[in-house]
Amino acid sequence: MIWSKEETLPREEIEKIQLERLKETVGRVYATVAPYRKKMDDAGVKPEDIQTLADLAKLPFVTKQDMRDNYPFGLFAVDRDKLVRIHASSGTTGKPTVVGYTQGDLETWTECVSRIACMGGATEKDVAQICFGYGMFTGALGLHYGLENIGAAIVPSSTGNSERQIMYMKDFETSLLVATPSYALRLAEVAREMGIDPAKDLGIKIALVGSELLTDAMREEMHKYWGEDVLITSNYGMSELMGPGVSGECTELCGMHINEDYFIPEIINPETGEVLPAGEQGELVITCIKKEGLPLIRYRTKDITRLFYEKCKCGRTFCRMENLSGRSDDMLKIRGVNVFPSQIEEVILGFEELGPHYEIVLEREGYMDRMTIKVELAKSTDSFSELERIASSVRSKLRVVLGLDAKVKLESPNTLQRFEGKAKRIKDLRNI
Repeated sequence: MIWSKEETLPREEIEKIQLERLKETVGRVYATVAPYRKKMDDAGVKPEDIQTLADLAKLPFVTKQDMRDNYPFGLFAVDRDKLVRIHASSGTTGKPTVVGYTQGDLETWTECVSRIACMGGATEKDVAQICFGYGMFTGALGLHYGLENIGAAIVPSSTGNSERQIMYMKDFETSLLVATPSYALRLAEVAREMGIDPAKDLGIKIALVGSELLTDAMREEMHKYWGEDVLITSNYGMSELMGPGVSGECTELCGMHINEDYFIPEIINPETGEVLPAGEQGELVITCIKKEGLPLIRYRTKDITRLFYEKCKCGRTFCRMENLSGRSDDMLKIRGVNVFPSQIEEVILGFEELGPHYEIVLEREGYMDRMTIKVELAKSTDSFSELERIASSVRSKLRVVLGLDAKVKLESPNTLQRFEGKAKRIKDLRNI
């Protein structure tokens, strides 16, 4: 189902809307946001210089550091009495990034998430259980209001108490699950521990997963637990931009459609800032062209992807972003080699002897970085030769994929930490 007629507009109509809204947004931000006006003045660009979409490249980038430097409300384009909602990131690596919403922003957010939900197969007949944490995190409330808007019944179960989550799924006949991929797998594990087969005994037909990278291997792993017929789609967003609702996969599973009448995407070379042509991989940059409270312009997401503009089989004409390859700031530099955690995950999930849970431990011996991959066995075994064979095979495959050697440590089933929210896979001990 397609929620809004805008999703099928011809390219020239989409770009007309984008340019009109871009000009308005740039002019408004320049007039009302002093830090951004200074950035534009320093770059030698004025609002009247933006006459085409190509002129977007003249504008300076905004980063998360800009938001922290202007904490909490320095980048807002409205007075605080116009805000009806405030969210913030956890701030684990510095001051939190604060985002705010006007009433108009909440309506925009609901519209965007309603589209994403419909792309992923949701309908008014669904019972949607939201297993994101409610609170300052934008994910839960974003999906809540979007799904509610299309008529789905909401079970706002949040995270934690996984046994009770399974009870709700069974008793309320939940058909749609909202969770991170890692927590969706954890719920399936708990169901099995309770003697419940999630594929046969529960009624989940759709999983709208987000907040974490969904690799093809992780999607396959979810199918093993929840059933091959479950439709698993990934959706994308971040609190700085709005929350969930920036883009999402349709049922064709060929990339995430970006709501282009609200967001203009670019792909840049993360090292030079150069705008790259469609189809080339680089860092995703997003410009918000309809937000009132916090209309970020050319926000560097740090996410690595590609853009495709061909019309989709589903009928939508909005461009698609490839499922993320990783984040430029999550990229690990090991002995001069660039490594993305997603590469390691793909290798691990390719071995049926291994479970989906793993941890990457980085240490420094002398002047040399060392990487250890801790990964659980799918089944316990006392055979030393079998353990040696598995570890050797995994290590060999990692060497081929990564181009460097890593130690592989096999752990017993159900020993590594589980996560109810976004999984934390990396333990960097190099500077401790």
